[in-house]
Amino acid sequence: MHFTSEQRLDDGVVERGFTLGDIPGILWTPASASASAPVPLILLGHPPLGLDKMYPRLVARARDAVADGFAAATIELPGSGDRPRLAAVDQARADLRRAMEAGGPVGEEIVDRLVLPLVDRAVPEWQAALDALLALPGIGGPVGYSGGVISIGTRLAVVEPRISAAVLFAGSLVPRIMFEEARQVTIPLHVLLQWDDEGNDRQAALDLFDAFGSQEKTLHANIGGHTGVPQFAGDAAADFFTRHLR
Repeated sequence: MHFTSEQRLDDGVVERGFTLGDIPGILWTPASASASAPVPLILLGHPPLGLDKMYPRLVARARDAVADGFAAATIELPGSGDRPRLAAVDQARADLRRAMEAGGPVGEEIVDRLVLPLVDRAVPEWQAALDALLALPGIGGPVGYSGGVISIGTRLAVVEPRISAAVLFAGSLVPRIMFEEARQVTIPLHVLLQWDDEGNDRQAALDLFDAFGSQEKTLHANIGGHTGVPQFAGDAAADFFTRHLR
C-alpha cells in the first residue's frame, strides 16, 4: 500500500488516498487512532460508477463512521474510474439498457454477464485491501462491510472470515447463483431496501433476504426510490455496527 495524499477534514477526520498495486482507494480515520488505541474498520462498498463520482456520498458515509469511532475505507472497483474497462461487462450493461428501454424482462444471462465478472474480480481485491489496512497502526478488528453491490457483499460475507457484520443495500440485480451463496452467510446482517426502487427487482431482493443463512438478520424497508434512503435508516445501520463491531 502506497499513500498518495493526506488531508485533515474540517471535523478532524484524516483522509488519505492510497494505491494498492494499480487499485486506487481512500482511507478515513479518526485523528485519535493510534497503535495503542486502534479502531474497528468499516469497508465502504459502492456501485461501479467511479470513486470521483461517488466521492461526495462516500465521504459523507465515512464522516458518520468516524464520528461513531470507526475507520472507513474504500477502493475503486474493477472497470471503474481510470482502471481498465471490462469489455464484457460494458457489453452486458448496454444489453441491459436496451432490454429495459424495450420494456421487456431482463434475462438471467444478461444479469450473470453484468454482475458475476465484477464479483469475481472485486472480492479478492477487497481481501487484499483488508490485508494492507489491518497491517496499519491505528486500525484493528473487528471489520464490517457496508453498502455497494449486494452480490459483492454476499460473496465477501461467505469467503472473508475477518468480516464480522454487514449492512447490505438491496439495490442491484442479483444472479441466481448468489442465492446459493447467500445460504452460506452466517454473520449478522442489516439489509436496506428501498420499496419503490425503479431499478431493483423487489421480489428478488425479498427472496435474497429470505435465503441468507444468518441467524440474526434484519430487513429495513423504506418507501422511496433508489437514492431516497431516509436519515433514520442510516442511523439504524450505524447502531447495528456499534452493536456488532464494539
